[in-house]
Amino acid sequence: MSVEGSRNESEEQGSSKKKQLILNAFVMNSPGHLAPGLWKHPRNNTSEYTQLKFWTDLAQLLDQANFHAIFIADVLGGYDVYKGPANVSPGVPAAAQFPVNDPLYTVPAMAAVTKNLIFGVTASTTYDQPYALARRFSTVDHLSGGRVAWNIVTSYLDSAARNFGLDTQVEHDERYRIADEYLDVVYKLWEGSWRDDAVVKDRESGQYADPERIRQIHHKGKYFTVPGPHICEPSPQRTPFLFQAGTSKAGKEFGAKHAEAIFVSAQLPELVKPQADAIRALAKDQFGRDPSHIKILAGMTIIVAETDEAAERKRAELLSYGDKEGALALFGGWTGIDLSSYTDDEDFRFTKEPSIRSVIDRWSKTVPGSENLPWNKPRIAEYLTLGGITPKAIGSPKTVVDELERWVEMTSIDGFNLTNITNPGSFEDIIEFVLPELQRRGLFRTKVEKEGVTAREALLGSPWLLEDHPGRKFRWAAGEEPPIYPETTV
Repeated sequence: MSVEGSRNESEEQGSSKKKQLILNAFVMNSPGHLAPGLWKHPRNNTSEYTQLKFWTDLAQLLDQANFHAIFIADVLGGYDVYKGPANVSPGVPAAAQFPVNDPLYTVPAMAAVTKNLIFGVTASTTYDQPYALARRFSTVDHLSGGRVAWNIVTSYLDSAARNFGLDTQVEHDERYRIADEYLDVVYKLWEGSWRDDAVVKDRESGQYADPERIRQIHHKGKYFTVPGPHICEPSPQRTPFLFQAGTSKAGKEFGAKHAEAIFVSAQLPELVKPQADAIRALAKDQFGRDPSHIKILAGMTIIVAETDEAAERKRAELLSYGDKEGALALFGGWTGIDLSSYTDDEDFRFTKEPSIRSVIDRWSKTVPGSENLPWNKPRIAEYLTLGGITPKAIGSPKTVVDELERWVEMTSIDGFNLTNITNPGSFEDIIEFVLPELQRRGLFRTKVEKEGVTAREALLGSPWLLEDHPGRKFRWAAGEEPPIYPETTV
């Protein structure tokens, strides 16, 4: 038996009712997300990612299994550090997040064949104008019946910056300052440009909407000038449900202010707990928000089979399809470090290069079972091939669910973003083996209590931004005078 980060025995279950987990499927509109080379696995069908049927089949599978959301990652440039500079070639055979299509356009088709699944879509505040993004998300919120969510990112690849006309990325904390004003703009467009009852659809008078209930926002700030009004009528949620995953100080502050769900990442629950505690404290102390109004989710890769031994065999079989070059290309993109000039034998725990050593030290000291293994190029590639940097739970249903439950008990997180190694494959295994054990323990829903509701209502109980959310102050409610915005925001 082998479980990365697992306990050996399950504790007896108590009689008290347990918190049911939020489970999201973590994917990408690409043949290779977090499993470089696995596109060629005989069970995998991600090479058909350009076909709508691939997405509608997946959405129906997840919806029928009562998954909460499908969360679609995205990048705006290639991973071109390894064997660089500006060379995407090493990752191309492995389809290591290249090619990748825009995630938003898959959503209407998936929404049309599902009832309850939420669609989390990644979009950047750094390389798009808020007026245009607000229009796209309003459109898809309408077409999905209010089931769209926005994963707010500021982007991290130099290749993206160059493709948008910059020499290098905008400085890290400056990207978050831009994003903060960006959110003010879209809140004004989504929440305050149209009054709730602006659309009247009065056939007798010939009036579709009342112009007295629509206004310009007159935003003039340091980064954006947007007069408005919003070109779309209010969608079911107005503002899409807001996800975020920043881990830096600036990212955590941004998330504590704006996010309704935050993704955290670490190899051990002991390292996730302080992250979750810090976010909740920031939300309460700095921004006056109820910490329970932010759902916190951890990433996890699951390899599960009937027994621990069968799961280990499955892991080895999957790993045999991995692509070392693709994994090292991902490493280069995520860290900015090119390992191509180093031999396969060099143990980076002892390198004199501080930038490499700081990254590897975090992994070598926290990835369970790896303390005495050399962290060389083959080891890094193996580690990243099955699920990227997410922690791994490998074993029987009992072993895997013991581990998930341990994470929840130690961290008070609200659920997991579950990666896939093959598709079909990974999610089918989770549905067959893991969900029944979670349900047996009262940790996952057996049915959706209220069908056809918006993303926010499903996750927070309200179709609208909650009262303590900073975007709520921009809301123009029916029968009320419009909120007053300052003409200049800096």
